[in-house]
Formats: sequence, C-alpha cells, structure tokens
Amino acid sequence: MKYEAVIGLEVHAQLSTDSKIFCGCSTGFGAEPNTQTCPVCSGMPGALPVMNRKALEYTVKSGLAMNCRISPLSIFARKNYFYPDLPKGYQISQYDKPICEHGHVDIVVDNAVRRIGITRIHMEEDAGKNLHETAPGYSIVDLNRACVPLMEIVSEPDMRTPREAAVYMKKIRTILRYLGVCDGNMEQGSLRCDANVSVRPVGRKEFGTRSELKNINSFRFVEKAIEYEIDRQIRLIESGGKVVQETRLWDAAAGRTYSMRGKEEAHDYRYFPDPDLVPIEVDAAWVDGIRGAMVELPDARRERFVSEFGLPEYDAEVLTAERSLAEWFESVARAGGAPKAASNWIMGDLMKLLNEDNRSIDDCPLKPAQLAAMLKLIDEGVISGKIAKTVFDEMYRTGRDAAEIVKEKGLVQISDESAIEDEIRRIVDASPKELERYRAGDVKLMGFFVGQVMKATKGKANPKVVNELLRKALEG
Repeated sequence: MKYEAVIGLEVHAQLSTDSKIFCGCSTGFGAEPNTQTCPVCSGMPGALPVMNRKALEYTVKSGLAMNCRISPLSIFARKNYFYPDLPKGYQISQYDKPICEHGHVDIVVDNAVRRIGITRIHMEEDAGKNLHETAPGYSIVDLNRACVPLMEIVSEPDMRTPREAAVYMKKIRTILRYLGVCDGNMEQGSLRCDANVSVRPVGRKEFGTRSELKNINSFRFVEKAIEYEIDRQIRLIESGGKVVQETRLWDAAAGRTYSMRGKEEAHDYRYFPDPDLVPIEVDAAWVDGIRGAMVELPDARRERFVSEFGLPEYDAEVLTAERSLAEWFESVARAGGAPKAASNWIMGDLMKLLNEDNRSIDDCPLKPAQLAAMLKLIDEGVISGKIAKTVFDEMYRTGRDAAEIVKEKGLVQISDESAIEDEIRRIVDASPKELERYRAGDVKLMGFFVGQVMKATKGKANPKVVNELLRKALEG
C-alpha cells in the first residue's frame, strides 16, 4: 500500500521588541542568568501584566503579510500547566480569539506553486529555560526568556513532503525578516517550530493519527525529522502496530525521533480568559496605517526584478531571499550598473568573498556604487572581465574605487588595434606549425593563439579586438 504524509507546522517566532510582552525587562540575548527579570516576568504574586503595543503591531503586520484576517477583538487566555521554567504556573497565550486568522503563503517546490493555508497567528509569552549542565547534580532555571514576546504561526495540514515543510519554513523566515519583526536566528532560538505529522493511504480523505515533533531549530532538521517520522509511522503500520498520538523529540545526533509524552488536548490546559488583561480591540484605521507602511514583500519584489530589470527567475529568487541583499542589488542597478552583470557579480564573486569572511551583505566593505562604477569600466572597454576580477578583489579588500586601482596598477585594457596587431604578428611568426595546423582545419588552435596574445599583454588586451584581428591574421 502507498502512503502519503500530512504535515502542518507551528512556527514560533520571537518578536524583535526591545522589551518583553507584558513588562519592561530587556529581551537581549546572552545576558547573565536571571538578570533581565522583574516581579511580572518572574511570576510574583500581585504583579500585573501590561500589553506591549509594539508586539501587537508586529503580529498584525505579520498577519497582513500572510494574507490573514485581522480580528477586531482578540483575547488573552491562561494556558495552565506545570513546569519548572514556568514561574506563574500558566502561560499567557491566546486560545479561541487569536489576533490573526485564515491566511496563506505560496511556496515553490519543484517549479510548482503550492498554497499553504495559515490557520491562525497568535501572541504568547515565552517560558524560561532549564539548564541541566551548569551545576552538576542540579537543574537550574534562567528566567531571562520568561515573558519574551512570541508569535505562533499555525499552518493548515497542507504539506505533503518534508521538502515542502522546509521550503515553507524558509518562506516564513524570509517574510518575518523582510518585515523586521523577527531576526530569524534559529541558533539562538528566535525561530523554531513544532511539526504535526501523520500518514494515510493514498486516496483516503481522513487524517491518520498524528505525532507532534517539538522544538526543531534548523531547516535541515525540519526535513530530516519529518522524513524519519513518516518512515517510522509507515513501518509501524505495516508491521501491524498502531500510531499513537504523542509528542516526540528529534535527536539530531542519532537521526531519529523518540517519545517524550502523550499529546495533550486543549482541555488538558484548562484555558480561560486572563482576568488581568483586557480584551484587545483593533481599530481598522490603525490596521490600514500598518498596511500602508509595509515594505515590499519578497514575492512582489521578485516579480518586479524580473519585469523591471529583466533578470531570470533564478537570479530574482536568490537576490530577494534576504531584504538587505535585494536592496544592495537594487542600489547597484540604480547607480547605473547593468542589472544582469550586477546579479552575476553579486551571486558569484561577492557572495564567495562574504562567505569566506563569514560576513553578511550588511557588513560588506564594498559599496553598491563602487560595483556599479566597475561595471561601467567593463562596458566602456577600459578593463576586461578578467582584469575586473583582480580589481574587484582589491576593491573588496581595501574599499577603494575601481578607477583608482586601475590607474595605480596600470590595468587599463589595451584596445589599440596597431599595438595588438604587432603582438599578433610576432606570435604568428613564432608559431608556424600551429598556423599550418589551424589553416588545415584545426580551428581549436584559435584558443592557443588568443591565450598567447593575452599572456604577452598580461591580460590587458581587449578580448573582442584580439579575436577579430587574430581571425583575419590566421585566415589571411
């Protein structure tokens, strides 16, 4: 029997606010344990939460970007459970009245567009963190993360392959980073996800029993964990066993999932409206103001790069994956750099150097206008493409302009036909055997003669002029 997977993701994104969702404590990463706490986030009796307006704005902005309906009325609820890193004994979250509902995002997998539904986006506070290796024999609790603002993005069970799940999560990260509402740093836990996975015979409409895979923190692990879980469930069913609803953890080192606990249902958490927080009434004019101030999103920018700059779909996809990279490219094009040439240099030489130096485009020592100026030198025949690579490396390392480097190092391309003809005549006279073979039909020797001319001119001869004059000399 053939099976298909049914996959839904719950993506947890830490909002990039300076302060926590219900108090004024810092959300900064890496501080000493329990130094960013107060009576509110440490759960002291009588301490009252106050809603962070910026967290609400960021959530609404995310909902709009994912085509969600923004609820005019939203209510915080208490999600009750016990765990040492949950100081109040409950988590403030949202239950039946989330802030955003019924949205979607489109992903492209194997050149096909797939629409993935968004069930809801809601706000909640993070818990603290249990540390098990800091004090031998003890587990200690750091509450710096307690009350940090989170946004949970819950998809419909619309994905069918591990690849689709990974692409979907990348798309969510790209949107959030474009909006500036989450830094998307998975290593620091700013973005993580739970995956709901089940399998069913192909053609059956009813869903199978699902497992929830918790706290997956990389795109690669999203794909690997779901892949393993699908295989595990199929093997279990085919051996006569039964899939049980449970929460499982992904062990990256072992490459497998393992059972953590039985899966809770909503009634297990005893949700009820938080009496300390008033309902949120969202003004339609305020939402319209947020919508009007939003940046151009990646899908729209990708389409514009194709239509306005004539880029291939692949180039546009790569360049718009990060907002800062897209803006850097566009600055080059606006400064007069040929768009396709700019794309080639950015995706090739520039990204190679940035990766070698472990830098992002935001830390690039090269300015967009400098690349545009170098591309103009190539277009004007001042330097060749080969010389440009030397110039580019020097620009990147020093931050100097191309024209300055070309002048200082004497790298101006030789386009004077008489000078090139002199070199060609000398090389042809010194290569009678190669000339005879070429004229006998071995046209591949054109490369040999071009190479000799370029070597003699130290790569400065204009390749186009060289090829034209060589062909005349060899065939004459």
